[in-house]
Amino acid sequence: MSTREAQQPNLIDSNDFNALKSAVPIVIGISLAVAFQFTIPTAFGPYYSRLVIDAGIAMILAVSLNIVNGMTGQFSIGHAGFMTVGAYTAGMISFYGSLLLWGASAKHGSFLGSGEWMFLTACLTGGVVAAFAGLVVGLPSLRLRGDYLAIVTLGFGEILRVILQQTGKVVDDPAVVREAPLTTLASLPVGGAIGFDGIPKYTSLFWVYAMLSLTVIFAYRLKNSSFGRAMLSVREDEIAAQAMGINIARQKTLAFVMAAFFAGVGGGLLAHEGGVIISPKDAGFQRSFDYVIMTVLGGRGSITGVMLAAVLLSGLPEVLRDFERYRIIVYALLLIIMMLSRPQGLFGIHEIWDYFPKSWKKSSRKGAAR
Repeated sequence: MSTREAQQPNLIDSNDFNALKSAVPIVIGISLAVAFQFTIPTAFGPYYSRLVIDAGIAMILAVSLNIVNGMTGQFSIGHAGFMTVGAYTAGMISFYGSLLLWGASAKHGSFLGSGEWMFLTACLTGGVVAAFAGLVVGLPSLRLRGDYLAIVTLGFGEILRVILQQTGKVVDDPAVVREAPLTTLASLPVGGAIGFDGIPKYTSLFWVYAMLSLTVIFAYRLKNSSFGRAMLSVREDEIAAQAMGINIARQKTLAFVMAAFFAGVGGGLLAHEGGVIISPKDAGFQRSFDYVIMTVLGGRGSITGVMLAAVLLSGLPEVLRDFERYRIIVYALLLIIMMLSRPQGLFGIHEIWDYFPKSWKKSSRKGAAR
């Protein structure tokens, strides 16, 4: 090769290549979401579409909890509380926003019409409010760990459940809402113990799996970043991490905030699923326990392991439909068996591709080099 040829600049700058490389997972995730939207309802019908949506929301909640319980090593059992904060916030924005703008709580416009934009705004706002709740819970818990932290997070969910039970009934009269919107909303008219009914249906396979793709990409990049490695060091040994100059308080607080944000978005998707009435009991212990089991079974720190566990456990109620009252017993037995046989979970801290044969990895590297 001549010197002139060797000095020719690359057609693609390294920064452009890195940006393109980062965009590939997002494009793949959105493409899968589109494929799910147009194939699953046609091939399997609405019933199985609903199951796939539920599995997607469960994966969002489990992956987000994995940021706190898996990567940072904290023991939070109040994750359903953050989900419920996002669900109620998003539901209020969509329900009362529809009454204020259109005089009815119904779906308006086509795909990405005015109603869809309100739905997206509601879900993101629910995530932000849930993140603030995560900050409120995370700050006082900085000096706590283990069982003590679990008690605090459990208390948050129970306090939220009691507060929601005392809220007012849903106001579905557009004239009343338009006459005094601030006064109406200040009373938190979200149905009390009965639950918040009438939220417009916007959640679809596309939105669930598009958000799941973004959640997984964020969690994976976080895990492999310097900040994520600092979180893992906090999980392994807080004293050693602090001696290395890692700000323990900052790591824990941001872990709670990030996990709560995605939990809030997942709650917004759940609230707009249609046929689902969100209620105060959603903030209770049982739902939080479900997500904790998903992270433990999948492997604390393993994103793909947690996703697999979420799919298995979200489908388990359908398998045990005739034994619904025994579901929590089956969960407990699964947890006991896993702790005895494989305490690190399905994949431990590894991802599913770490278990592929080495020959596959070598061949893929050679193909990439060519």
